[in-house]
Amino acid sequence: MAETTAKRSIIPYGPQHPVLPEPIHLDLVLEDEKIVDVLPNVGFIHRGLEKLVQKKDFNEMMYVIERVCGICSFVHGMGYCATIEKVFDVEIPDRAKFLRTMWSEMSRIHSHMLWLGLLADAFGFESLFYQVWRSREQILNMVELHTGSRLISSVNKVGGVLKDVDDDKLKILSKTVDQIEQDMLRVQKVFFEDYSVQSRLKGIGILTPENAHALGAVGPFARASGIPLDLRMRGDNAMPYIDFEPITSNDCDCYARCYVRFMEVLQSIDIIRQCIAKMPADHTLVTPVKGNPQGEAFMRLEQPRGEVVYYAKANGTKYLDRFRVRTPTFANLIPLCETIKGENFADLGLLVLSIDPCISCTER
Repeated sequence: MAETTAKRSIIPYGPQHPVLPEPIHLDLVLEDEKIVDVLPNVGFIHRGLEKLVQKKDFNEMMYVIERVCGICSFVHGMGYCATIEKVFDVEIPDRAKFLRTMWSEMSRIHSHMLWLGLLADAFGFESLFYQVWRSREQILNMVELHTGSRLISSVNKVGGVLKDVDDDKLKILSKTVDQIEQDMLRVQKVFFEDYSVQSRLKGIGILTPENAHALGAVGPFARASGIPLDLRMRGDNAMPYIDFEPITSNDCDCYARCYVRFMEVLQSIDIIRQCIAKMPADHTLVTPVKGNPQGEAFMRLEQPRGEVVYYAKANGTKYLDRFRVRTPTFANLIPLCETIKGENFADLGLLVLSIDPCISCTER
């Protein structure tokens, strides 16, 4: 009897995603219901933000860079300012370092909780979705209390930060993260022990440590494959004063990525508590920066989604020659394609979601 071969089909996936409002576009090669190859396509919403350095001066550009991504806006603004500060060779005040660290961890909490809620929605647990997002509202309220805005806070400045936080607001934040921790511990069992959740996540989308390293995976995506890569270990801002170890998993699947992000929410709460306890008494917020930048600098920081790279080249005028951002989703696209190969088409939505994609970040 002649051997039969499966028929191959090439179908487009996207640019709309079934869970995230992200225009990701993949070309899939299918054999029946099995994905055998995948090719990502980028550029659907290219916005040309990096070109604006020629029209906005280096101080105004901070507000543009914040809008690379609404969810990671604080870290984008902080990363841009840190890059220009490196060009100027200035060090920001200690209190500004602690405030930046504290606010970046608040950003990480609301980003990870957004993802956890969307994950719950993706596998059909609507009540869990609402519970996680209700808790997320509490940290967004704290971001608004501290900075005046829920998402795009605009509190970073070349040389430091623009706003201070008094002791009363720090106490409110401390009580709020205590409540968020209790809320997350109540739903922890559902994420980690429910049979339906495990059947959708365990063993799906395997990315081995070898492939994660070779393909350049970053952030929770890499740490879920056992690679302890976390740029916070470099000791930027207040991190030298913080007790911290990266959270990793050796399961290498979608379940592991859920575990790493869930535990990082609890870890960020601990970092915020340490920042509050060790906050410097000196209320100096800004180191004066005079003149225009001259030279170039390269910075690496840890966003909620992973390593982000900034490059700036200045010519001594108020306009930069070049500014470049490499976002974590851009780095994770190729490793994502590796996890998709060999999986069922029905699991594709969860597989794409598992890297926490931000296409607006990727297409600057």
